[in-house]
Amino acid sequence: MTPNILLIYTGGTIGMVKDYDTGALRSFNFDNLLLKIPELRHLDCEISAVSFETPLDSSNMNPEFWTQICEFIQEGYDRYDGFVVLHGSDTMSYTASGLSFMLENLAKPVIFTGSQLPIGDLRTDAKENLITAIQLAGLRKRNRPMIQEVALYFEYKLYRANRTTKISAEQFEAFDSPNYLPLLTSGVHLQINEEALLRPAKRVFKVHTNLVKDIMLIKLFPGMCQNVFEHMLSLDGLKGVVLETYGSGNATTAPWFISALKDAIKRGISIVNITQCNTGSVKMGNYETSVELKKIGIINGGNMTPEAAVAKMMYLLGQQLGPKAFKTVYETSLRGELS
Repeated sequence: MTPNILLIYTGGTIGMVKDYDTGALRSFNFDNLLLKIPELRHLDCEISAVSFETPLDSSNMNPEFWTQICEFIQEGYDRYDGFVVLHGSDTMSYTASGLSFMLENLAKPVIFTGSQLPIGDLRTDAKENLITAIQLAGLRKRNRPMIQEVALYFEYKLYRANRTTKISAEQFEAFDSPNYLPLLTSGVHLQINEEALLRPAKRVFKVHTNLVKDIMLIKLFPGMCQNVFEHMLSLDGLKGVVLETYGSGNATTAPWFISALKDAIKRGISIVNITQCNTGSVKMGNYETSVELKKIGIINGGNMTPEAAVAKMMYLLGQQLGPKAFKTVYETSLRGELS
């Protein structure tokens, strides 16, 4: 059976071509995709394409647009065997992480990709990223999709989406997965790490679009002002905070700092602790500087990326869980986002 793949173009560099008379970049019509990339004819799949009415620079991406991507997938879920989402690289990890939580019991590939150079540029990375992403979306074994999760493909590597973070604005290797091995490496042959792939339970596919955005991401730094920190935590409507701490989840033991966090938790604000380090995990209680955080009920974010921690908080707040259930579920791996 020939796989049917749906391309979803949201915007970004990968969908741009250069007008060599003016030097300006403009979006091209994805209905003419085979004209720009005739190599796609050699892929053993049928390709359809849809696009945002107005393509977005990914700096303008937000959860309302995450929902729009989900709607494309939900509408085509029974008709297509895989989905490739073309997205600007700057916020790709946030969107891809968001979709990993929004798409529950996903049994088909949703692969994000993009590029650092436009598709019409002589040195573009767009063609390889797009061709391979489509090929991966069509991979099957025993008549089932090889990939059954939200993933991100960039520069010869396929990663679990909610494990990724953007690491470079200059290099073609724009993304990394600091705490989880690549799912696949593309060379002369596709080297698939089957043991690393997510295998969801055989349950009904669901789409969750109720995301709570009243949250904050705060990165600690030496000398953080008491008044500023207390003001941020006292904002009306605030429902959650992702706190980027030092090392294995450590923070200042200053009484005002602990008191501010404790008061926020009493007001029903969920506070998650993740590390500022690129690799490693939060282990509250290992040092004196994290013992108090554990005592007052700070949630352990483990080795999640900031992108995944933010997306998971939006998703779980939308599930309207009680404080104890929220903490338990947040500290549980739902889509392979932590280990």
